[in-house]
Amino acid sequence: MAKEITKKKNIKQTKEGVVHKLRIRIRAYEYKILDASVKQIMDTALRYDATILGPIPLPTEIRKYTVNRSSFVYKNAREQFEMRVHKRLIDIINPSAKVIESLTNLNLPSGVNIDVKMV
Repeated sequence: MAKEITKKKNIKQTKEGVVHKLRIRIRAYEYKILDASVKQIMDTALRYDATILGPIPLPTEIRKYTVNRSSFVYKNAREQFEMRVHKRLIDIINPSAKVIESLTNLNLPSGVNIDVKMV
């Protein structure tokens, strides 16, 4: 006898239907610029009465590079450099069209990278 295995998709639902989330991941090298842009995004979303989860601080990504100081004689002399990438996560639950439109028109400082997904 062969058994049939069925998988059910887990979908969060409310009375209206499926819950949509706008997931915003923000990355920057400087945390002060990052926090200022997060505050600007949250103020814009709260202006239109959106439900916000976050900002959730994600682990800082640290990239370390070791370089020889001298190319020929002093091989043991080395320099170390590091780049830190700070990250934040914001979830906006059931965003309206006004919220999405206002978030697309934001002027954020340079050096801030934003990834937006509909979940």
